[in-house]
Amino acid sequence: MHSLLLFFSASQPIPSWVWILLPVIAIVFAGIGLGCGICIYRRYRHRKIGSTQAQADSIIEFAREEAKSLKKEALNEAREENQRLKNETERQFRKKNNELVKQENRLTQKEETLDKKEEMLLQKLDQIDVQQKQLISQQTALNKRSQELDKSEEKIQQELERVAGLSQEEAKQILVDSMVLDARKDAANTVRKIEAEAKASGEQKAREIISTAIQRCASDQVSEMTVTTVPLPNDEMKGRLIGREGRNIRALENATGVELIIDDTPEVVILSGFDPVRRQIARITIEKLLADGRIHPARIEEMVEKVKRDMDITIKDEGEAASFDTGVFGLHPELIKLLGRLKFRTSYGQNVLRHSIEVSYLAGIMASELGLDVALAKRGALLHDIGKAVDQEVEGTHMQIGADLAKKYKESKEVVNCIASHHGDVEPITVEAVIVAAADAISGARPGARRESLENYVKRLEKLEEIANSFKGVQKSYAVQAGREIRIIVKPEEVNDETTVLLAHDIARRIESEIEYPGQIKVNVIRETRSIDYAK
Repeated sequence: MHSLLLFFSASQPIPSWVWILLPVIAIVFAGIGLGCGICIYRRYRHRKIGSTQAQADSIIEFAREEAKSLKKEALNEAREENQRLKNETERQFRKKNNELVKQENRLTQKEETLDKKEEMLLQKLDQIDVQQKQLISQQTALNKRSQELDKSEEKIQQELERVAGLSQEEAKQILVDSMVLDARKDAANTVRKIEAEAKASGEQKAREIISTAIQRCASDQVSEMTVTTVPLPNDEMKGRLIGREGRNIRALENATGVELIIDDTPEVVILSGFDPVRRQIARITIEKLLADGRIHPARIEEMVEKVKRDMDITIKDEGEAASFDTGVFGLHPELIKLLGRLKFRTSYGQNVLRHSIEVSYLAGIMASELGLDVALAKRGALLHDIGKAVDQEVEGTHMQIGADLAKKYKESKEVVNCIASHHGDVEPITVEAVIVAAADAISGARPGARRESLENYVKRLEKLEEIANSFKGVQKSYAVQAGREIRIIVKPEEVNDETTVLLAHDIARRIESEIEYPGQIKVNVIRETRSIDYAK
């Protein structure tokens, strides 16, 4: 087309029909080009579809071959697993079968053994029947013989009584008295021999003898104080403590658990109660109320709560101080608190916490001197009276309560035994436990440690002399040295030198079982023979 335009432009002007024909020609050529493009696309698409179909067919064929292979492998594995299970089942069956066969054999053997035993038992029963018949006949013969012997013995006894001039009871009493006298002599000699051997024994024996001798310091009798006296600045304060219609005193008693006794005693209020800590709280509360001047139920309750908090801190501090002073560490916090409570507890006027610390010191010294466990002795001694902190609230003796508390708070069995045995209620299992008991008695018996009423003192002296005078052969007894020694004068014609040892021992045991006393009591038996004549 371009060449046609050039032809016309070069030769002559372009006619109008050429301009009309040009778009037609362009459209025709465009259609031809479009048709060629469509034909080429259709051929390309047909070729590509054919190639894709071939690939899909090959993939499907490969998948079929793979599926056949997997199926074959699965079948082989299933056959192998089936065979394995079959073999395993057969093996277990054979094993069970063998066990059943063995068990059957054992049962058969047991049955045969039982049959044999049954046969033997039947034979023994037959023999027993025969022996029983023989015994019956022998018993009959023996009874007959016994009756004959009884008759002969009665005749001989009558003849002996006639010849000797004594009845059977009189002869028996003479023989018994002679045997008792000989036995007491032998016993006295044996006691002396044992004491001599004990003195000559080795170091371990010496330790035990020393500890036992120390332990003979008898345990004390405890008498708790149950009242506390609070001084008042004047008698007008009694009315303020009572309050209108008694509301103040009721509030104090309800808040502290202590009974207030307000009587005619001038400028004094008495607090009564078995719990010393509660009495201490009540005493401090009253003192603070008197100093403050505001006394009414609300103020009383507020002050009691404040004093209780302060008291808890004080109790803990006192327990920790006691533990630190004695060198006993690692105590459970609750045991520390119970130790602190002992500060407000007294026995015979002796402060129990100070007494426990003193016993710990004494036990530590004695254990060190004897080469024993000092830490165990001091620990057991410090805790020996721990039960007294709660004996108003718990049933039982303070020894048993203390032992239970020590077990509860994981103390060793040796420490528990020191607590339980320090008054002799339980047998000591260690020498340290004996030392704790001895140190406790020493602390309570030392001069000035405890107070005792005159009436109890006189009664104890009279009881000592009464016990001594009750023994046969005692002529007179005297309680001397404030009841720490009793001197016994015996009749020399009735008591010999050997029996004085046993007499002293028997009197000492009787005193231990019937009298409670601090320290120890010396039993001194005196036998004296005087020969008097006159020269004329």
